[in-house]
Amino acid sequence: MRDPVYDDAGVADFAEVGLELPAPDGAGLGTQREGDPVLETGALAGGKKNAVGEGRTIVFVDESGLSERPHRCRTWAPRGRTPVLQFHFNWKIISVMAGITWWNFYFRLFPGTIKKEEVVELLGHLLRHIPGPLLIIWDGLRQHRSRLVRDFVADQRGRIVLEFLPAYAPELNPTEYVWGYLKQHELPNLCAKDLAQLSHHARRALGRMRRRPTLVRAFWKQAELF
Repeated sequence: MRDPVYDDAGVADFAEVGLELPAPDGAGLGTQREGDPVLETGALAGGKKNAVGEGRTIVFVDESGLSERPHRCRTWAPRGRTPVLQFHFNWKIISVMAGITWWNFYFRLFPGTIKKEEVVELLGHLLRHIPGPLLIIWDGLRQHRSRLVRDFVADQRGRIVLEFLPAYAPELNPTEYVWGYLKQHELPNLCAKDLAQLSHHARRALGRMRRRPTLVRAFWKQAELF
């Protein structure tokens, strides 16, 4: 499958010579700890059983950042024509937050870093698009434990139940693999001129990804929890 090359991306034009980006190496193994299997089966597996019994949709939530600086990946080029990435060293970022279910994922983009208000906004977004009660599983980020988030969950009168992942265990969250695919396959070597252009390409890429059910299932299979 070939996607159109970004007209305004500051990367070497490898399309002219019929070359394609190679598949990058897979995600590395996460940190291995003796206590993980017990935590997985004890806490998260128990939460999963309760969710099934209560008819809840399981949603894993995570956030990531995208910078105007390109995510550099290996590529091909004709001999003697070294690929060159032209970008400015701005540190401005946009943040993306997503919740993944068995069949789809839902996302929101925010300027700057994720704050407690953005967390509440994503939870409201999930409630509007996923019917019925939800089991939200995420890490112990300070914003996830804030009073504003707790009050919002309490106001839902049981429609949202929260479970927390073990510390330092991102490999258990299938949403982590959404970010890996986005940066390695959808936005590799992209040199955005500004945050507006970066947001445009990120939104389009995430939209393409969420329309591929087999890709969503692959994210779940990559998570070591399953």
